Amino acid sequence: MQPRRIVIGISGATGFQYGMKALELLKPMDVEVHLVISKGAEMTRHLETDYSRKAVLEMADVVHPLENLGASIASGSFRTMGMLVAPCSMRSLASIAHAMTDNLLTRAADVALKDRRKLVLMVRETPLNLAHLDNMRRVTEMGGIIFPPVPALYQRPHTVDEIVTHSVGRALDLFGLEINHLPRWGEEGGITAPQPTVS
Repeated sequence: MQPRRIVIGISGATGFQYGMKALELLKPMDVEVHLVISKGAEMTRHLETDYSRKAVLEMADVVHPLENLGASIASGSFRTMGMLVAPCSMRSLASIAHAMTDNLLTRAADVALKDRRKLVLMVRETPLNLAHLDNMRRVTEMGGIIFPPVPALYQRPHTVDEIVTHSVGRALDLFGLEINHLPRWGEEGGITAPQPTVS
């Protein structure tokens, strides 16, 4: 039986926590996780979090060096369910949009697009200029999904972790992966709209 595999890319935009949360949510699942981290992401990990590099790498089943363009995930013959880039910097977005596969993260994303697999980019930048928007359009037209981690305040989150978990959980939903205890609108145990009062 073919193992279920997913590629997680963490690039250098602010929000290293999104990538780490994806690894945490995937850890208990029957999914083989392949991880690639950009140099910029290593900087944001150090600046924004208390995670050690070792702790991050231990969350994945396979860790690929950024420079290894001969890695398994650089080939379409290596079957995966697709790739999540969390967060996705504007540099990585631009490289993916223009097929500039100058490192393993952008090459793996290119493989997902060319083989018509799921590619979800949690882009992190604001405000957006025309180049950013045009690159998002290009990726969308190629079949990728642009997924900015916009907080869903209808769930009335109490912590930053709840906000991050909901955003990443919704992104993983797109791969058909079930995230337990994720608040969902209108479902049992989830969130529903208040009923109007009749006077």
